[in-house]
Amino acid sequence: MKTLTERQQTILRLAVRTHIETGLPVASKTLVERFDLDLSPATVRHELAALDEAGYMVQLHTSAGRIPTEAGYRYFVQRLVGEFELPVDQRQMIRHQFHQARLDLDQWMRLSAAVLARASQGASIVTAPRPLQNRFRHLQLISTQGRLALLVLVLFGGEVKQQMLTLAEPLPQSRLSAVTDRLNSLFEGLSQADIAARLSQLDDRLEEEVARLTVDIIRRADGRTISDFHRDGLANIVDDEGARQAVRVLEERSLLSSVLTETLTPEVSGVQVVIGGEGRWEELKDCAIIVSRYGLEQQLAGVVAVVGPTRMPYGRNISAVRYVASLMSGFVYDYYMDLPQLAEPEG
Repeated sequence: MKTLTERQQTILRLAVRTHIETGLPVASKTLVERFDLDLSPATVRHELAALDEAGYMVQLHTSAGRIPTEAGYRYFVQRLVGEFELPVDQRQMIRHQFHQARLDLDQWMRLSAAVLARASQGASIVTAPRPLQNRFRHLQLISTQGRLALLVLVLFGGEVKQQMLTLAEPLPQSRLSAVTDRLNSLFEGLSQADIAARLSQLDDRLEEEVARLTVDIIRRADGRTISDFHRDGLANIVDDEGARQAVRVLEERSLLSSVLTETLTPEVSGVQVVIGGEGRWEELKDCAIIVSRYGLEQQLAGVVAVVGPTRMPYGRNISAVRYVASLMSGFVYDYYMDLPQLAEPEG
């Protein structure tokens, strides 16, 4: 980012705030009068021109005011937005709604999407928690007919995978059960990489074949993109081009999956703000996504997000996403770890 003076930062912050609130181009006289600045309109106009030259503002017409560019919004979010917390009464209302849902995963998904849409006046996305790295829980081989057997693999988190296996020769169920008993004792709680590292310990050909198939199934599960979204608030974003583009983003499942899957990587933490695609997703032009992971660190995680036009109230929406993510993390802890309710989260 280009270096701005303290005065230029102040004017950019006020200009972005004004444009977000009014939707109109911002003129120097407007800023002086609205914020009672101890500056002349000519001085503010000069600084707005400097911000234009730096790429943070743009003048659509010679005689008109200026509006923020995507770079201007990014500078605002990263350096100027400041700390913002949802009002106490709003947080208490949200928390009360979540308590009423109790420990029901589907209710929490729907509720969190509705709460985010209402708090942000935008569109919301929530994904169910899933393992960051799938781990082996239990395996079963079931004899079906002839040389065919059904492999049933249960992963931590409860996901069940099934696949048919063609045996070298017909085998009794007792033999298949003996194989799975041994593999269950060796592999419980392991990732696909851990299992692959232990293949050399297997001296039984069938055990090795089943283990290799298990590794392949878990590897495919690890590489799966997010496909199940809970969405709410589409009716909130229909009034300008950025909003219409946001609706298209919400309807393009593969793009949405790509953006949200990237936020699930262990290296990414906290609330992330993606404005205009950040040079990675051209389809996000004129859109912004505020997104956060929730869940158990390095174990189970999901995503909560708000999607809307670049002209959105970033402070409020960042706070709403952060707060709902903290509540959802508490839910995951309670739901999967069977522990008492967590205390009031911060922010």
